[in-house]
Amino acid sequence: MSKNLSQRLADYAAVAADLGVDAVALVPGPNFSRAVGQSFMSHERPFVLVIPADKPAAVLLPNLELGSWDTVGFDGGVFDWRDQTGYADAFAALTQHLGISSLAVEGQVMRVFVHHAFKQAQPDLIITDAEREISALRMIKTPEDIAALREAIGISERALQRTLDSVKLGQSEKQIEQTLVQALFAEGADDLSFGPIVAAADGSARPHAHAREDYAVKAGDALLLDFGARKNGFAADITRTVFLDHVTDEGRDVYDTVLRANMAGLAVTRAGVTAHDIDDAVISVLEASPYGDRIRTKTGHGLGREVHEAPYIMRGNHMTLPAGTVYTNEPGLYEIGNFGVRIEDDVLITDDGYETLTNFPKELMVIKC
Repeated sequence: MSKNLSQRLADYAAVAADLGVDAVALVPGPNFSRAVGQSFMSHERPFVLVIPADKPAAVLLPNLELGSWDTVGFDGGVFDWRDQTGYADAFAALTQHLGISSLAVEGQVMRVFVHHAFKQAQPDLIITDAEREISALRMIKTPEDIAALREAIGISERALQRTLDSVKLGQSEKQIEQTLVQALFAEGADDLSFGPIVAAADGSARPHAHAREDYAVKAGDALLLDFGARKNGFAADITRTVFLDHVTDEGRDVYDTVLRANMAGLAVTRAGVTAHDIDDAVISVLEASPYGDRIRTKTGHGLGREVHEAPYIMRGNHMTLPAGTVYTNEPGLYEIGNFGVRIEDDVLITDDGYETLTNFPKELMVIKC
């Protein structure tokens, strides 16, 4: 087993020890990928990596994944099962091999049927939710993580520029979305971080709108694009709002308010700040404006292997944010039936402040199209 893999598994063994449980279990997803250095699928087939506090790790996996698992370089116990015979015997063999009495799991990721399979194999096994503690290992990004994020963000920004350069009045939101998706892959994306949000006019006032085939963009529209490329396992998440042909006084004032809120969040960002403090700085600007009734969301969320992960940047979350944390700073104002504005940056917290990983201009942009 490589030194890097051993160290990553040791990180989770330490979580188990700190929690006072015998082991931690991971299923395919961001924590699993961090632990083994590769991504795997699960779907309807249980696939579980169990990492004890003081014993070698073991894995239960579908037989069809054995060849791929060999590339991980794992030298712990391997318990495979086949579709034709089911997984009950593999779970029984795994639990007997481990000899544990308590197990911490990812409550937001492990599915109920996997939990039931453990309990059927060992009815007295105590299973607890440790999502927060397990996922916390991902919050402080390594230099390699940050490099992957930079690459994903760079791809996203180049794709955004290509898309804005091609926007024409009369195009549908769906056509603009298709151009954006094509540009992301043309620039080198491995995948999309999520289904892009491309919304104009009254659509931009719905924070999670879907692109419409039957709406043609027109002069004076606000056009909101929220999207990101995925590269090397990491996700970008960027939003820019532009205006087409011209902008009204109201549009200009709303945009300026959102931009000032974004900058207020950056001004308080540094190692040791709390998520509450950042959100309070941002939301206070919006609340003090004439548009306070258009606030609909918190400031942002952590970013990394998942688009939304800890920490969540919101009032009441007094989690202290260390250097190496990456979060989204994405204030917005949305008036239903009118328009919305959101500006989103991906921000790295450093020992002496912050670095905005997003470099795409965020001053008011009016596209002559």
